[in-house]
Amino acid sequence: MYKIIKKVSLNPTVTLMEIEAPFVAKKAEPGQFIILRVDENGERIPLTIADYDREKGTITIIFQIVGASTLHLNILNEGDCLQDFVGPLGVPSHVEGLKKVAVVGGGVGCAIAYPIAKKLHALGCEVHSIVGFRNKDLVILEDEFKQVSDKYVLMSDDGSCGQKGLVTHALQALIAAGEQYDEVIAIGPLIMMKFVVETTRPHNIKTMVSMNPIMIDGTGMCGGCRLTVGGKTKFACVDGPDFDGFEVDFDEAISRGRSYGDFERHAYEKACNLYKKEVQ
Repeated sequence: MYKIIKKVSLNPTVTLMEIEAPFVAKKAEPGQFIILRVDENGERIPLTIADYDREKGTITIIFQIVGASTLHLNILNEGDCLQDFVGPLGVPSHVEGLKKVAVVGGGVGCAIAYPIAKKLHALGCEVHSIVGFRNKDLVILEDEFKQVSDKYVLMSDDGSCGQKGLVTHALQALIAAGEQYDEVIAIGPLIMMKFVVETTRPHNIKTMVSMNPIMIDGTGMCGGCRLTVGGKTKFACVDGPDFDGFEVDFDEAISRGRSYGDFERHAYEKACNLYKKEVQ
């Protein structure tokens, strides 16, 4: 069993948990993920590793409450235990040798972008972090990003914090101002990553994206996380989750990602109703 050491609500729909998992923490690297089950009847939930502490033997996860399983996870508190916590899975992000990088995060994707920015900073890379949220109430990890960034740009859709606009606006402005990046790393909603790629493509700036399709077993056997990359079928769980953004078929990925939207919403509503009955 894997004990929840810390639980913090980052905003109304996003929660941080620090989990006691020493064997996972020993090997974890930025860009990798874990698969957990809340209880013996729970479904597998893949979550990217947001941080790790090898000395404490803990893994930090940050998740958005969007379906029944994440609702059940969020009901747990410090001291409670998870049934399963498997990892690290996936290929670590390749960050060695980079001198100047723009890390672009959108929404809860910033939880994935942060450990990469942190690792780049620790390696002596100049890090420009561009993060975007719908509004000020949804901002997460602001202080953490500032500590590991040489330049930090906060964007919001409504202008309630930082600059009003999209992360692509900020990225384009920096490129136009003469910033020359070895690489751009984009992590967030598929549509955001697609347009980050379209922003960098004319300048031929290598752009890596982190893909998070539907995933079941984490070994490539189920085929649920398949993507088309460079005209070939790839599996996010074993070939990724990082891929060359210039080669990803985003339209296909977006279409497949929408397939389970109704099911996810109905499962969440059912779980909410059951939980309300239990607490009454």
